[in-house]
Amino acid sequence: MKFDNTEVAVLIPCYNESLTILKVINDFKNALPDAKIYVYDNNSTDNTAEIAEKAGAIVRKEYKQGKSYVIRSMFSQIEADVYLMADGDDTYPADCALELIMPIIEGKAEMVIGDRLSNGSYEKENKRLCHNFGNKLVKFFVNYIFNGDIKDIMTGYRAFSRKFVKNFPVMSCGFELETEMSIHALDKRLSILQIPVNYKNRQEGSISKLNTYADGVKVLLTIFNLFKNYRPLMFFTLISLFLFFLGLAAGIPSIKDYIEIRYVTHVPLAILASGLEIMAVLSLVCGLILDTFTQADKRNYEWKLIQYETYGNKNKSAANF
Repeated sequence: MKFDNTEVAVLIPCYNESLTILKVINDFKNALPDAKIYVYDNNSTDNTAEIAEKAGAIVRKEYKQGKSYVIRSMFSQIEADVYLMADGDDTYPADCALELIMPIIEGKAEMVIGDRLSNGSYEKENKRLCHNFGNKLVKFFVNYIFNGDIKDIMTGYRAFSRKFVKNFPVMSCGFELETEMSIHALDKRLSILQIPVNYKNRQEGSISKLNTYADGVKVLLTIFNLFKNYRPLMFFTLISLFLFFLGLAAGIPSIKDYIEIRYVTHVPLAILASGLEIMAVLSLVCGLILDTFTQADKRNYEWKLIQYETYGNKNKSAANF
């Protein structure tokens, strides 16, 4: 299918995917014949890059190890109107590619998520209980904290508008990237659509690069840091309430002393309670101050988007890397 004056780029970050990369490239060629397929090789020790190049993909190297470094390079170097991100392990269906990019082309969304969880395909194919539990835990935290309703926070199958790609600051280093993208879109009130896709497990012999526990901890730390950075008033208010009630509990014996005998005998507890209450106030003040900066940052981001809409699209480079 041809799209008038619309450049579509398929982004495939790869590390040791020689078993599947040929099929992935051919599948996306069939699904999107007019798209340019970019494979960024992230220090593979097999012949992933050679296979991809022979298959007709545009192959580039990223020497900093980590998926986020690859995506950062892709987003900064590749010029297109629509971007489709997928993995090179043949776990995402290329036949859904058109369905994912059409809302971007039609201007209905800035990010379209390939949702593996709603139809149960991920849980059916992926038998690692920790992965399934981790997905649900991350989904709960992100949607609760950022008032979202994203069904699959950590899917790597997504389509983006040029506006999203060229204004998204990649801050993470690894598989936390998808969580960061979801939170960024929710916080900046960007339009999101979700399309169920059928996930299939890796073929035999293909090894996942995701470390269940280490990367799971990184994702949770990312949520913690982004919660602090994006919602500082809520974050520090919760800390303030915790310290306030902790101080109140520590101060009860001293308060009881004063009420009964007009004298405080539990001096250490009184000092501890005072310190905790002071810390509670300071935490709340920190939240108020940082929230002011966050609101200013949001205004600056909106202004940046206006500038981008006014000048960025008109000045788009014609060169594709």
